[in-house]
Amino acid sequence: MDRDDICSKFLDTIEFELYPFQEEALLAWFESEGGALISAPTGMGKTLVAEAAIFEALASNTRLYYTTPLIALTDQKFREFQDKAVTWGFAREDVGLITGSRKINPNARVRVVVAEVLLNHLLAGEETMDDVSGVVMDEFHYFNDWDRGVVWELSLALLPKSIRLMLLSATAGNTVEFVRWLRDHHKRDLRLVQTDERRVPLTFEWIGDKLLTEFLPEMAEGEAGAVRAPALVFCFYRDGCWEVAERLKGLKLIPPESRKLIEEQLPPDDFSTGIGPKLRQMLIRGVGVHHAGVLPKYKEIIESLFLQKLVPFIVCTETLAAGINLPARSVVLSTLLKGKRGDKKVIMASDAHQMFGRAGRPQFDSEGFVFVLAHEDDAKIAKWRRRYELIDPKTKDPGVMRMRKQLERKRPTRRKTEQYWAEGQLKTLIAAGPAKLLSKSMIPYSFLIYLLHKTQSLSAARDFLSKRFNEPDRIEGFQKQLDHMIANLAKFGYLTRDNESEHVTLSDSIDKLLRYRSIDPVYGEFLRGHLQRSSFEEKLLVMEAALPLPPALARRVEIPEDLPPGPLQTEVVEPALIQMGIALTGEDGGVVAVEEDDSADEYGAPLPPRRLTLPEMLKALFDAKLETPEDIYHQPKRLAGALFDMNSEFFPFVRARNLIKDEGLVLRHLLRIITLSRELTPTDSQDPDYARISEMATEVCQQVDPRYTDRFLAEDEEARSSI
Repeated sequence: MDRDDICSKFLDTIEFELYPFQEEALLAWFESEGGALISAPTGMGKTLVAEAAIFEALASNTRLYYTTPLIALTDQKFREFQDKAVTWGFAREDVGLITGSRKINPNARVRVVVAEVLLNHLLAGEETMDDVSGVVMDEFHYFNDWDRGVVWELSLALLPKSIRLMLLSATAGNTVEFVRWLRDHHKRDLRLVQTDERRVPLTFEWIGDKLLTEFLPEMAEGEAGAVRAPALVFCFYRDGCWEVAERLKGLKLIPPESRKLIEEQLPPDDFSTGIGPKLRQMLIRGVGVHHAGVLPKYKEIIESLFLQKLVPFIVCTETLAAGINLPARSVVLSTLLKGKRGDKKVIMASDAHQMFGRAGRPQFDSEGFVFVLAHEDDAKIAKWRRRYELIDPKTKDPGVMRMRKQLERKRPTRRKTEQYWAEGQLKTLIAAGPAKLLSKSMIPYSFLIYLLHKTQSLSAARDFLSKRFNEPDRIEGFQKQLDHMIANLAKFGYLTRDNESEHVTLSDSIDKLLRYRSIDPVYGEFLRGHLQRSSFEEKLLVMEAALPLPPALARRVEIPEDLPPGPLQTEVVEPALIQMGIALTGEDGGVVAVEEDDSADEYGAPLPPRRLTLPEMLKALFDAKLETPEDIYHQPKRLAGALFDMNSEFFPFVRARNLIKDEGLVLRHLLRIITLSRELTPTDSQDPDYARISEMATEVCQQVDPRYTDRFLAEDEEARSSI
């Protein structure tokens, strides 16, 4: 069968009338030689076009990769496409799954994979692409993601030009330029099919005279057509989510029969400790909380109850909008400002549109609603003004005049300590349109090493960077970053650069850097060498300092001043810093920083030199050895060590440190420690400290959320095996 025949057969399988957008997208896919970029809002039926590519691969007996950015979405699509394959007359086994944690039919003709899996296959060179007819990249707007967007860009660069591409994306602000960039710089000619039309149109409304506790109950009331729930209520701070949820749980949001159904789905043991009891009380009253600090097992239950329409409101941070697909009838923004207290800014238009896009469910709603509430002070002022203006100013009635004076005395006002937002700022965000696709972050060391191995020259890396999708000044910045990376690799002996050309000679040791995914690889290998002389406690301190944790959490687990030093600190690091003039011995015998500027307290009195912690000493030693500075996360803290001191009892620990509202972040930190301990373990010998750290952290995580822990560790093992 040729492609026209396959197209006709696929169209015969469709039992409903296509949107004009879908017709155009299908024809673009079957007519184009290179593929198509299909950009449209959520709910416009882009998945149908992806099904056409899958049908074609099955019918032509070729292979196809279908990539998504999320494991949950990958699992969902895998099940959907298996069912579709059967309805088309193919076998379920013709569709496989590879996520890292699971492999089902990994040699199937259609492979549904997480985006990183495809890139790993391309970098490893182990997967032949000769019989691959196409690659579908779902949620392609992740190209714009600061942390992971480079995964999509590198895959585009490495895929053989013979493979056809289907890029499925939410609306982007510069698709024409992006398609032109692909053609000019990557020799890929994609047909562009796009629409701004929404299958479920949005209605925006500014709520200037109601408090959140007044407005949300109204959303949940009325006849079915008037109800505006289920709704996602966006706050921009984890603590703010809990504060809002606390205010809502006392309101009547759900009927008694819904409460009973909710209670049946809340396992008593899972909600008996930590934040569980508080969250349970919120859920049975119709309110869920969803952010990075919530344990994964709770998130799954909250998402399920929301999709069942049992819990009408989820109070969440904006990360939910950029992650899982959790559609709602309405979206509520409790604020338009984000940032540090006193210095808040209006949220980015791209973030706002990501949140707006969650409103309106194609299978249930004919219209989606976006509500933005004014600051509670402004709402109180508006309510007061409405009451005040009802009183006739010319009245002579003594009682009415007295009431007017009483209202004047109680007139609410804005506070000097607060920042406010306005309806005009909402209109500006709406008019701003969707975000532009851009190459944002620098290429990782793993890809740079891949290019250097391939060519023994910087030319390939420079050529790739020169072709990235961004403004010239940002491209120039990437080139400078490359020079910094090469200089530091040379400084640590991983390569030698020919000063008169772009040629480099690689050391065999450079491949050691490929083992690191959780921290900067040059810093990781530097630490690994020094930690050979360390104690168990010192290893933990150094590892924790290198792993990210929100500053507010890190401040609750600071390193105690009376923690005794270990052999690495006293025998190796302190003498080295003093000899190099980076630090000096303090009056109490500890090592203190050499301050460039004299620091003083609020009265002008000089402050005593600050005593350095072991992680700070090692970081200072590393910085001194660098050829050029590197921006590396570093925050001394002692979370896992303090937890192990409490017999590894997770929930008593988070309660003692006021971390129960951030249990998910604590769990994630422990899992990252396991990953880093595996990366730091010497290849020539098994340091028992690393194994012990990993075992202790694993035991804690298994007790807290065993399902998520098993999945995380399996994915980590899969990623390590692909290096």
